Amino acid sequence: MYKKTAWEKAILVAVKTEATRDSDFNSSMQELAGLSEAAGAKVVTTLTQARDKPHASTYIGKGKLQELEHLVSEVEPDLLVFGSELSPTQLRNLEEKLQSKIVDRTLLILDIFGQRARSREGLLQVELATLEYRLPRLTGIGKEMSRLGAGIGTRGAGEQKLELDRRHIRGRIREIKRQMEKLEKTRELHKKKRRRAGYPVISLVGYTNAGKSSLFNALCRVAHSSGQSQVEADSRLFQTLDTTTRKINLDSHYEVLITDTVGFIQNLPHHLVAAFRSTLEEAVEADLLLHVIDLADPSYLDKIKVVEGVLEELGAEKERIMPVFNKVDLLEGINPKQATPNYVSARTGQGIEDLLGQIRAQLEAMR
Repeated sequence: MYKKTAWEKAILVAVKTEATRDSDFNSSMQELAGLSEAAGAKVVTTLTQARDKPHASTYIGKGKLQELEHLVSEVEPDLLVFGSELSPTQLRNLEEKLQSKIVDRTLLILDIFGQRARSREGLLQVELATLEYRLPRLTGIGKEMSRLGAGIGTRGAGEQKLELDRRHIRGRIREIKRQMEKLEKTRELHKKKRRRAGYPVISLVGYTNAGKSSLFNALCRVAHSSGQSQVEADSRLFQTLDTTTRKINLDSHYEVLITDTVGFIQNLPHHLVAAFRSTLEEAVEADLLLHVIDLADPSYLDKIKVVEGVLEELGAEKERIMPVFNKVDLLEGINPKQATPNYVSARTGQGIEDLLGQIRAQLEAMR
């Protein structure tokens, strides 16, 4: 598994527009801090600015940019993490002005995916997304990468130093797409094999860190032949990147396949949506989708909307989506033993047996 090296000191920088609610902005900043930590950064301070919209050439205004310069001189961070995707012009101007490593939200997520990918297809998907992100930004990011050359922001393409040549990158993109087409054909063969076997397929979907992998493990501990957890699960964002499928028994005569999938996130970089589309589409083609929701998250309603939006975009049928409210052990007044079957605690195992019964009932009702 991925071994994290020494923490990199980071300053978070973000613009709050007039159209953004305070609660939404605060939630997005907490998420940005969580993403930074997941990538291996320690946030030492934050700089924010309220504007009608981000500055076209420097993201933040002239006065805030000067303030950030002083902050960089005082704190001496390893990198600056910006809360939105920066344009090539913004990136170039900020690098020239601040002489620091600049990582925007998109590159931060790409870096995390670069650290977590394990399967051949996952590695190719991340590399493709990273190269397509980097291609229009070579003028700015190329100079910075050649100067710093390692750490957060450099791992999305396999932790190797890129040959920063447009023709080389375009050629590599074509080669990756060719390899991914072959892998997609292999996946189609596996899918047809599963269909012939007649096993219903269940996919776990949900916002990142909702507890999908923990629920996957909880179901496997009860219903898998090994009685053991099957995937690594912790509180880091995007802990799961590659899909994992296991056979479980809903009872002695009813076997199904259950799949753990990558988590969704608000404003997922379009490079990643495109690269992972085939994987996500396979997930939503399942007979039943368990939408895992972190009920203890104050922003859970907003995150439900994010996931529902992605599922709708991918063509998932609402009738095949079953919400599962997780982490109820963290809330007072909700006892999964007394609540409806789709209220569970993956951590304690409460409600899991009832959930298995609910899954079976739902599958039988859809026959």
